[in-house]
Amino acid sequence: MSPGIQKVEALDKGHFVCVEWEDGSESSYPCVWLRDNCQCPLCFLPSAGARRLLLEDLDLNIVVKQVALADRKKVSITWPDEHTSVYEAEWLKKRCFSEEARAVMRADLFLPERQYWGSDLQLPKIPFEEIMYNDESAYKWLCTLKKVGIVLLTGAATRQGELIRLGHRIGFLRLTFYGPTWQVQDKTDANNVAYTNGRLCFHTDYPVLQHPPGVQFLHCIKQTAAGGESEVVDGFHVSNKLKKQNPEAYQILSSTAVDYTDVGVDYCDFAVHCKQRIIDVDSRGQAIRINYNNATRDTVFDIPAEKVRPFYAALKEFNDLLNSAEHKFTYKLEPGDIVTFDNWRVLHGRQSYPSCSEVTRHLEGAYADWDVVMSRLRLLRRKVLNRD
Repeated sequence: MSPGIQKVEALDKGHFVCVEWEDGSESSYPCVWLRDNCQCPLCFLPSAGARRLLLEDLDLNIVVKQVALADRKKVSITWPDEHTSVYEAEWLKKRCFSEEARAVMRADLFLPERQYWGSDLQLPKIPFEEIMYNDESAYKWLCTLKKVGIVLLTGAATRQGELIRLGHRIGFLRLTFYGPTWQVQDKTDANNVAYTNGRLCFHTDYPVLQHPPGVQFLHCIKQTAAGGESEVVDGFHVSNKLKKQNPEAYQILSSTAVDYTDVGVDYCDFAVHCKQRIIDVDSRGQAIRINYNNATRDTVFDIPAEKVRPFYAALKEFNDLLNSAEHKFTYKLEPGDIVTFDNWRVLHGRQSYPSCSEVTRHLEGAYADWDVVMSRLRLLRRKVLNRD
């Protein structure tokens, strides 16, 4: 049911418009924002959902000339140049500037809620074909992926190409220097440590890129009888532990730019170099992305010599927490399983397995960006929840 407006008036010499709602609450809107967001055809292009009004044409000190209420559902404003803007009540209510309303909008747009876990993880599982053809199952998959950070899809065909189908389901896959998809096997003269049979320590993929892939897919096509178990750890959960346990170490890892490198030939030849902080944080100091791959950490380290040892001490403490029994979860992929996980949050590893003249373990991998995944999640939510 759309909200109703009890009263509307201009305040602060016309610089604000105050809306009193029928439920007794109030919302205050700056006039510069209201003018900037006029929804008329001259100022806004509905077919693109985009603003037409040029910023250079916006008067920062604009005030209302007249404000009126129509049918308790619309606010009409006349500006000093006689331009008229009309705002729907529901549109205004969603964009209220109160902290509570902004928190609701953030949650609706970005789903920031997280469920942290350690060795007690109950790995979420959904049949692969269900998410391919059932919108409710696909919506559940992506919501769980955002909240928990990892979901196992079961029952996919044991052949290459299933990840291409999965990419089409969400939109498209992320192309990297290793191709649209890539084959994780024990290879001669491997150009990546993943293409060996040795143990892989906990890492996130591709911190050598300025914008590392947000989501990773690994499809088990063939699995070795002995070894090859997968390990995962919730990097955000461990980061929170480190912050409480050793704030100085957390500060070092969230402020030191670490050099990464990846040079070789695959989909094409490449020479990639990048600087990343092991723990990326937001304005509140909360972890929003882990950038840690010991294999591709460069020998170049662009910091003063006296800061090197404290950095290693901080990284060692973080690494020890990642590998502690209480934090890591171990499982073994079966042929037909596709593990999907948040590459900005979940660090993954692999136990070693015996070398053999033939391929005994084969995973196909692929990436997607969070922008693509969240776009599909929002579209699915509209369909599943019957939102306009």
